[in-house]
Amino acid sequence: MSSVITRHALLRCFMRTRRLISEHRTPKPLCSDRSYATGEIKSPKIYTKTGDKGFSSTFTGERRPKEDHIFEALGNTDELSSAIGLAREFCLDKGHTFTDQLDKIQCILQDVGSNIATPRSSAREIHRKKTKFSPQPITDLETWIDHFTEELPPLTNFILPSGGKSSAALHLARTVCRRAERSVAPIVRSGEADPDVAKFLNRLSDYLFTAARYAAMKEAKEEKIYRRPE
Repeated sequence: MSSVITRHALLRCFMRTRRLISEHRTPKPLCSDRSYATGEIKSPKIYTKTGDKGFSSTFTGERRPKEDHIFEALGNTDELSSAIGLAREFCLDKGHTFTDQLDKIQCILQDVGSNIATPRSSAREIHRKKTKFSPQPITDLETWIDHFTEELPPLTNFILPSGGKSSAALHLARTVCRRAERSVAPIVRSGEADPDVAKFLNRLSDYLFTAARYAAMKEAKEEKIYRRPE
């Protein structure tokens, strides 16, 4: 797993922060009309205005339109992390013991974003090393799924997203995960991202489905069974 977790939502701030540091080191007049000698160093503003014209930067420094497939995949991955974060809050309220797994998954999704934001066609070796995605998280997901499955009753019917707030929120995260996977698939096929990124998202949707059923069972909530409308 990459030792550096690159938050794709803050990639644009990276270059601006370097510029601010450079400006801070540049001597300035002691009596500027905007300086009051307080000794305080202001934090960089969260907005950079660099994307106002509809373009954004990859980790490699490449400028692409915001509707580019890279940013579409990044947005879906970010939305997935947010959906998992919401589900985690419901799970915490109910005292579920697997919330630490959700914490880890959200961190891994940052690494997924780093890998997606580093298209191989413009990446240097240093970029590749920093954002290389390990297959270990896939193994972890499979281990967790197997653990849940051992305790769950066999699945004999199609179930609808239900089973209480924790379960329903995890089902919602699962559907966002499927969308993220669909948007990442063509990037992986084109060789622009690591294949294990797509495998991780595929396995993650299975994990979220199983975790949703597990949450419903632990809360003694009924799962709705699909029945053909009459």
